[in-house]
Amino acid sequence: MRDDDVDPTKTGGTRSGDDVNPVHDQAPTPDVADIDPPPDIPKPEDDMTPEEVEAARKSYLLKRFWISARGYWTRRGDTLAWPLSIGLLALIGLNVGFQYGINVWNRGLFDAIEKRDAPTVYFLGALFPPLVLGSVALVTIQVYMRMKMQRRWRSWLTKALIGRWLASGRYYQLNLIGGDHKNPEARISEDMRIATESPVDFVAGVIAAFVSASTFIVVLWMIGGALSLPIAGTVITIPGFLVVTAVLYAVITSTSIAYIGRHFVKVSEAKNQVEAEFRYTLTRVRENGESIALLGGEDEERNDLDKTFGNVLHQWALLARQYMRTTLVSHGSMLIAPVVPVLLCAPKFLDGSMSLGQVMQAASAFTIVQSAFGWLVDNYPRLADWNACARRVASLMMSIDGLERAEQSDALGRIKRGETEGDAILSLNDLSVSLGDGTAVVKETEVEIQPGERVLVAGESGSGKSTLVRAIAGLWPWGDGAVNFRPDKRLFMLPQRPYIPSGTLRRAVTYPAGADTWTVEEIGGVLDQVGLGHLKERIEDEAPWDQTLSGGEKQRLAFARLLLHDPDIIVLDEATSALDEKSQDRLMEMLIAELPKATILSVGHRVELEAFHSRKITLEKRDGGARLVSDVDLIPRKKKKRNVLSRLVRHRSRRSGGETPEPDGAEQ
Repeated sequence: MRDDDVDPTKTGGTRSGDDVNPVHDQAPTPDVADIDPPPDIPKPEDDMTPEEVEAARKSYLLKRFWISARGYWTRRGDTLAWPLSIGLLALIGLNVGFQYGINVWNRGLFDAIEKRDAPTVYFLGALFPPLVLGSVALVTIQVYMRMKMQRRWRSWLTKALIGRWLASGRYYQLNLIGGDHKNPEARISEDMRIATESPVDFVAGVIAAFVSASTFIVVLWMIGGALSLPIAGTVITIPGFLVVTAVLYAVITSTSIAYIGRHFVKVSEAKNQVEAEFRYTLTRVRENGESIALLGGEDEERNDLDKTFGNVLHQWALLARQYMRTTLVSHGSMLIAPVVPVLLCAPKFLDGSMSLGQVMQAASAFTIVQSAFGWLVDNYPRLADWNACARRVASLMMSIDGLERAEQSDALGRIKRGETEGDAILSLNDLSVSLGDGTAVVKETEVEIQPGERVLVAGESGSGKSTLVRAIAGLWPWGDGAVNFRPDKRLFMLPQRPYIPSGTLRRAVTYPAGADTWTVEEIGGVLDQVGLGHLKERIEDEAPWDQTLSGGEKQRLAFARLLLHDPDIIVLDEATSALDEKSQDRLMEMLIAELPKATILSVGHRVELEAFHSRKITLEKRDGGARLVSDVDLIPRKKKKRNVLSRLVRHRSRRSGGETPEPDGAEQ
């Protein structure tokens, strides 16, 4: 049986036998309250051009990303953040030390070869394996530390973003407001991966490049010395000529790549956006496969997919051009860099002022310095990709910021949620429901529902019935007035399209509670009651039940959940629309018989539903928002406090010029 100490309508539950991820691979889950508040959105000045406004927006997005991302290294972040960071820096330094050792070994070997010093050659040959093994071990450990930090940073930041996304129904509310937050699943998964992996690579790369460049510039200066060139009878001496050449070479290549790839960020950002839209279109086809197949919409869907994929190919073509231009510089630099120092050192080697070992050491050091200075050349495409992904993640953060500000502000108005007074189990006090932009959907609704009442909400399509029940359930926050509940009562909502989670049928029936909350026999019993007895033998089967079950079977399964969870307040939003009238009648009769004390609030169009309700309220669509125009008993009963409501309805009706509604207790 269900554990009475657990409120299954407020807990998720997990499938039986699910593996727990290793703790060392995950950062601790951050408290949403520990995340730094977002910066204020800068307002564009009147004299700013559209390009300047867009640049300011992009700058803000990167700032917004780092506001949250840097929290990983604070006292409220991961305890391993700083040990991993310091360890990675130490390994980078040690690895550069081994590089220097190999560079010195390179000089000694070629000097010994030049002198035909066999014992030294053999000794240095024996010394080479330990140097290589030590360098390989350090690089391997460095990769482990780097990727561990990337995993934990991604884990920490992803959990923080998911926590904010799921809080207060924001994942649902984002669908109701405008903003650049489409495809949040792609932003939280793929974009977040790149946004947290690349900075670690970049920082490690920059530090390694700086340490390497600093170390081997000294080597070049000491080995190369000054170069004297006779020009027009005058000898010109260039001190540290190898260093000067390395710096000039790096400046030329870096400047070239920056100029050639100046549009890389914009193109990469556009490519990521169209890729996300293509994935979203494919997902919609899969999720709505039955409807598409029944309507024969394959050709139309194919046209839509072809158009979306065409955008992907176009953006990839633009990106390919950027890669071609940057490759032209990077590959050319890679071919030229090893040759330049040899040519520069050749005169000194030929006049005997530089040994072969020094030439080879200089060539190796020059290549390392050039590689360090050319870090931008090699990583500019990845830097551009990170830039685009970080902005996409920040765009989602920014939209959630807006919802959080709206929750804390009275600018748009928020529906208050409190406790009822007296015997009422649910009351709507001057409730108005608005859209995110302030447009009224339902205005000034006053309803008081007693325990055990079964209330039917009626009205023409578009009158705001479903919006009203979503406001009651807490999914729609915008408006005014209050929704009040008895604090000790549990609410369970059945939407028109029930959610069927992945996994076993057992999990689908018990959702949102855990799959082991009820026994197989109890689950089989409720399946029998709702007309799904033929599935009893498959309770433990894992299958794509969302695709397997028909619309009517899904609604039956939702009623089975009701029987298991036994809530105090049930909200039915067109919950029987996929059933025929006889099946609807049987389910409603069963629900009333099995849960006689439950308070029911239904939205439906079928007249037959009136037989299963004791009361009916009617909304009428009007300019400025739908209004409650009728509140009548479907089953005669003693008049109670709703006399106040009747007077209010009659007063509003007379003001609007409509007919006076029937008094409480009148039968239809």
